[in-house]
Amino acid sequence: MKTPTYVAVTIALTAVAALSGCGDDGAGSGGGRKITFVQGVKGDEFYISMACGAQQKAKELGVKLDVTGADKWDASLQTPVVNAVAAKSPDAVLIAPTDTQAMRQPEQQLKSRGAKVIEVDTKLDDASIRETAISSDNERGGMLAAQTLAAQVQERGAVAAISVKPGISTTDARLKGFEAEIKKHPGITYLGVQYNDDDPAKAASIVTSTIASHRDLVGVFAANVFSGEGAATGIEQAGKAGQVKLIAFDATPKQVEALRKGSIQGLIAQKPFDIGAQGVEQAVAALDKKPVPKAISTDLIAVTKENVDQPDVGKYLYKGAC
Repeated sequence: MKTPTYVAVTIALTAVAALSGCGDDGAGSGGGRKITFVQGVKGDEFYISMACGAQQKAKELGVKLDVTGADKWDASLQTPVVNAVAAKSPDAVLIAPTDTQAMRQPEQQLKSRGAKVIEVDTKLDDASIRETAISSDNERGGMLAAQTLAAQVQERGAVAAISVKPGISTTDARLKGFEAEIKKHPGITYLGVQYNDDDPAKAASIVTSTIASHRDLVGVFAANVFSGEGAATGIEQAGKAGQVKLIAFDATPKQVEALRKGSIQGLIAQKPFDIGAQGVEQAVAALDKKPVPKAISTDLIAVTKENVDQPDVGKYLYKGAC
């Protein structure tokens, strides 16, 4: 994911606008091309940051970009959003599909109407619909999380994982990497994963209950933004902040604040700004009938209290608005 400079875009893409469907009111001169970005979910700074990157690249290339998404991470809610987008016949669509299989038909509808489909962050099991998939190396990110957590708990005790739900390409890969790596640490007992449906309150409840039922719990891995925010709350509610170590994916402002005060010990930060920018760039390349790689993998970094203020690390931290 980049080393991008977070330049201010002339559209004031506020958190609300980025989530509810903002467009570039001045761009669109590039042959009248229209691109839509369908976020995985509204209200997630990961996707807001991605929208910022996409908007900046759209202005640079002279295309019109709209941003939309569902209120929850749910294929049944994302489907009508995608159907509405398809009805407008955009030239290309960036989409973070919320299920590896359930979103196949809606994406196929986009393609059948002539849109170039670029999958960003998440992807379908079926690669035939998309031009390319752009995402972090999520399996490696899960391994990095396990290594970071093992160091934080000094290689001993019980640890657990918390995630959204099965069937999401990114979080499934993160769990796969985490579980493979944590098994390499013989002093650590892995209690398995529990799912929270991307609900921070449910994540908090799961973590609080796990702490109560496992006195030897010393660490938690949270596989996405809302899992991490909820897990931090659950650890605090149990009075175990700093005692039960938490490694979470992503680096939202709220997560970074929790890191600074000690509720979170490590964040596996992605580069959503770059994913969005590359998504628009590859969409335009596809429309221009230029070669497009079938997959683009972006990097991650482990952010800790010790390195969070370093300039090269600060570039990885997410934004609530552009």
